[in-house]
Amino acid sequence: MFIWTSGRSSSSYRPDERRNFYQKIKDHDLLDKRKTVTALKAGEDRAILLGLAMMVCSIMMYFLLGITLLRSYMQSVWTEETQCTLMNASITETFNCSFSCGPDCWKISQYPCLQVYVNLNSSGQKVLLYHTEETMKVNSECSYIPRCGKNYEESLSLVSIIMENFRKHQHFPCFYDPEGNQKNVILTKLYSSDVLFHSLFWPTCMMLGGIVIVAMVKLTQYLSLLCERIQRINR
Repeated sequence: MFIWTSGRSSSSYRPDERRNFYQKIKDHDLLDKRKTVTALKAGEDRAILLGLAMMVCSIMMYFLLGITLLRSYMQSVWTEETQCTLMNASITETFNCSFSCGPDCWKISQYPCLQVYVNLNSSGQKVLLYHTEETMKVNSECSYIPRCGKNYEESLSLVSIIMENFRKHQHFPCFYDPEGNQKNVILTKLYSSDVLFHSLFWPTCMMLGGIVIVAMVKLTQYLSLLCERIQRINR
């Protein structure tokens, strides 16, 4: 008959040894719980930092868009769209411009001035058409201003193509000032409502994402504390 003699059953322990044995098991469980709580706390801290970083980035993007895109959009007076009919498109003269040829290096060149006059269908007035709002600020005498470069022939060829496109398409949409402060019209708005919406969409998503992350972490912490209190009461 085989007898196991090397081990000891739990009933063979003395009371103090049995107490120490269960205390070690309890301490081991407490250590595991503390490690788990520490790991969860570190993960929660990282999640909160991520949420706060997303909110800070979205606020900075709102600020940058507010002083650039939104400001230009609000200052634009060409808000109403109508139909324009071409009356005359011609290259009138040339203007001097400067372009960069390297660090601290600038050279003088020229560009042709294209003037496009249209008939505003809403009022019947003959007005000068500008490409965008910025075109009038750069040179109020030209409807389109090409990029300044060292090759004048390339600029002239580009402007000639644009002039011929206007002559082919006699009717096209344009924007005018309904208040009548600006007598001219523009062909394209730099910042339309669609551009404004798409520019503000992603910062808004980032802001909402950061708020959701922080709120979920705080909700998880609150539920954990609530469960712990309930367990203490039940004990």
